[in-house]
Amino acid sequence: MRHGKKFNHLGRNSAHRKALLRNLAKSLILKKRITTTLSKAKALRKFIEPLLTKSKIDTTHSRRIVFSYFQDKVPIKELFDNIANKIHNRPGGYTRIIKLTEKKLGDNSEMCIIELVDFNELVLKKSKVKTKTRRSRSRSKNSDIINNQDLNSSQSQTSENSKLTTKESSKTFESNIVKEESKKINQESPKTSESNKTKEQLTTSNQENSKTLKNNEVKDESSIQSNPKINESSESSNSQMDTKTQDNKTKEDDSKKKNSINNENTSIKQEADREPKKIEIEKEDSNSSIKNTKNEDSKDK
Repeated sequence: MRHGKKFNHLGRNSAHRKALLRNLAKSLILKKRITTTLSKAKALRKFIEPLLTKSKIDTTHSRRIVFSYFQDKVPIKELFDNIANKIHNRPGGYTRIIKLTEKKLGDNSEMCIIELVDFNELVLKKSKVKTKTRRSRSRSKNSDIINNQDLNSSQSQTSENSKLTTKESSKTFESNIVKEESKKINQESPKTSESNKTKEQLTTSNQENSKTLKNNEVKDESSIQSNPKINESSESSNSQMDTKTQDNKTKEDDSKKKNSINNENTSIKQEADREPKKIEIEKEDSNSSIKNTKNEDSKDK
């Protein structure tokens, strides 16, 4: 009779069941995440979590106890060297089971993922971002009433102080504005006087310049009218300049014509020299042709 025996036999006898859980635990320690059926994952959780708590105390005794379950040195080394350091501050609950929607093809059993909690980096990052919420302790009604009265009195005092400070700050602000305006006016007044002086000086200088120009023009006109000889001399000088320019132009044209005539004469001479040479060359060619014809006739005979 199996009174009080509530664990899942997984359809296997005790030896087969121990071998199955041992192999699942080895693969979970080495790979940190495996996929199995939901019933096997729940059985594996009960099998492996006591061994993970043993690994927190790194002694030869605890290593021998864990070795009796695994019968293999490789997972024990991984467990005590790497996993135990990450699990050290966690008080139980080292594994997580995540159910999958897909079911097994053969017997349509539910599938899941079982993993070690401290090796899932995505979930750890999210948990670090979350802020802790603190709950305040419950207090008695009398203490609440006293605290409320203290708060009201402190609020009234702060409001009165704030009103006084605002009034003082407004007065000081207005006085500062008045001082700044008076300074600006004092600074602008000498500047305006200086600018007016410079304007007056410029206008007077312009007027003087215009007067001098007018006087000069009047003097020039009077001098021209008083001296007609100067006008005649200027006209004669202009006419002489025009005649000189015309003479220079005619000289240039004559020189160009002479150069063109000389070029034509040289070309005619060169052609005359070439003609007797051509005649001599033609005579030599005719004589050579006659000799050739005579030689051919003699050969035929």
